[in-house]
Amino acid sequence: MTHIAELRENYTKGTLNINDVSLEPIAQFQRWFNEAVETQLPEPNAMHLATVGADDKPVGRIVLLKGVDSKGFTFFTNYQSRKGSDLAVHPYAAITFFWVELERQVRIEGMIEKVSDQESDAYFAVRPRSSQIGAWVSAQSTVIESRELLEERTQHYEVEFAGKSVPRPAHWGGYCLAPYYVEFWQGRPSRLHDRIAYTKLDTDDWKIERLSP
Repeated sequence: MTHIAELRENYTKGTLNINDVSLEPIAQFQRWFNEAVETQLPEPNAMHLATVGADDKPVGRIVLLKGVDSKGFTFFTNYQSRKGSDLAVHPYAAITFFWVELERQVRIEGMIEKVSDQESDAYFAVRPRSSQIGAWVSAQSTVIESRELLEERTQHYEVEFAGKSVPRPAHWGGYCLAPYYVEFWQGRPSRLHDRIAYTKLDTDDWKIERLSP
């Protein structure tokens, strides 16, 4: 049996030079994200989202990135879920992407705000109908008695919305993380990895620095 401490990988697939990166982190992220998509990685938009609740304890989970632009990184969820409750108290979060096949990681820290109702409506409208109904069915993060309860609620809403569009429930919508720190990590041999960090300045410009691995 292999011991956990003996598991290791020597990263050799790429380099990251500070002279080659974009002047701002969103453009650099889009470059790397496009390469992850072109490489046909499974769910390249999967990201780890870390929040802090009213008890000041961190919690993490995997969610899906649904948009990125000059404002930041957008994802959608139930506002009444644990992550929603956390963000209502502490509107800051950290997200992490790990594209193991490319030996790359991106860490992003920033402030969270809800997106507009119009943006949430637009995305909700293009979700699969089953996912739209699911948003009504699940009181996300709450304790339920059985799987059968979900199935019963699904049948209820399928009947209620039969023959018409499913409206977006008020408790479901999007958040945008506006970054103030972004770090790009490229695996290198002997654990001497490349790390390039962007830190937002008061002038809204970005300071770019190489970090020790």
